[in-house]
Amino acid sequence: MNLASWRDDDLVLLREKRQRLKKKAVNDWELEARPEQVPPGGDWLVWYIQAGRGWGKTRTGAEWLYSMSAHVPRVAIVAESFGEARDTCIEGESGIKTLHPDVRFNRSLGELFFPSGCIGKVFSADDPDSLRGPNNYAAWCDEIAKWRYLKATWDNLMMTMRKGELPQTVITTTPRPLPLLKTIKAYPTTVVTRGTTYDNVANLSPAFIETIVKPYEGTEQGRQELGAEDIEDSEGALWRRAWIEAARLTKAPDLQRIVTGVDPSGTETGDEAGVVTAGVGMCGCKGKPELHGFVLSDDTVRASPEDWATAAVTAYHKFKANVLVAETNFGGDMVGLTIKTVDRSVAFKKVHASRGKAIRADPVSMLYQQHKVHHVGAFPKMEDEMCSWAPGDKSPNRLDALVWTLSELMITTEPSRKLVLHRSVYR
Repeated sequence: MNLASWRDDDLVLLREKRQRLKKKAVNDWELEARPEQVPPGGDWLVWYIQAGRGWGKTRTGAEWLYSMSAHVPRVAIVAESFGEARDTCIEGESGIKTLHPDVRFNRSLGELFFPSGCIGKVFSADDPDSLRGPNNYAAWCDEIAKWRYLKATWDNLMMTMRKGELPQTVITTTPRPLPLLKTIKAYPTTVVTRGTTYDNVANLSPAFIETIVKPYEGTEQGRQELGAEDIEDSEGALWRRAWIEAARLTKAPDLQRIVTGVDPSGTETGDEAGVVTAGVGMCGCKGKPELHGFVLSDDTVRASPEDWATAAVTAYHKFKANVLVAETNFGGDMVGLTIKTVDRSVAFKKVHASRGKAIRADPVSMLYQQHKVHHVGAFPKMEDEMCSWAPGDKSPNRLDALVWTLSELMITTEPSRKLVLHRSVYR
């Protein structure tokens, strides 16, 4: 389905119908909700809602958790970060406190107090260990596909779901084809609800439809973000999600060298500037210690030169990097000058692309295939770019920054001008 099948008159009638329902029952969610937003029947343990942007996932999760608070003494909200939970799940336009002002929220402690006496607690997927200890009777997991420490957070949450006759969890997320998420959806006690952006088109802003929905229709990103399809690796892509998942870690070892790489924006504010930090250290995960790469952060920004330089310098200092490398093909000496303007103390090295992107990316891809590069946590946007880019495509800035960073750490150029892996990688 797409918007071409909707006439303007249809949209007007649908919006008018929604408004009439809201006037009749402002606080009655069951009257306003679409059938697929009402909790399924049966003794399910996980209700997995995989839907496109604007479907109403946040509203559905918030209303479900509020209804559960009337029957259980303790509930949990787990989100990508504490800030995301606060700004989206609780205080956002469709958040619990916005919809139900009778809920009190302690912003500093991340605690909710429902009128029934039920207590809620916010947890961040950046800190899986914070879930150790508490007992939960119900939980709402928001955007689980973006969780940095997915497995550790999910496992710890499940250990807390040990109270009540039927401790239930609702997951609201846009899709990513991650192995653990496939496993959760395959549980016999999981009910999966799928939906698209178009299901809620009557409540979406015309500007959102014109500027976001229509331009992405038919694209791979549109199929995932609007249609909520599980998009697997693109044909011809140099990276595979299975390689990344097999080597993912929650903590890096002591690192011998750290590099922040920058792929500068080609425009003032229109394009993203890739900013990626990684390091190398000894890894004994295969029984034989050898030098591996560890991707630490993706701080890519869409910003002016001064702002992306600031983001790069901030990452450089945060991880105590040894050097900051940046491509200078288009900006020339101005790239280094911009970085030095932000902080003259930065150890800066300029790199120049004298080979095609595929030639530069191929040896880095090979390191991933050999499980010699580990992502410390998850970097969804960068990983989506990696597993969708194929030689010949325009490479996104995150990917370019990653290649520059790992090339500086693990690949060298011999006199023959052929890229080869550092010998230390094979020690």
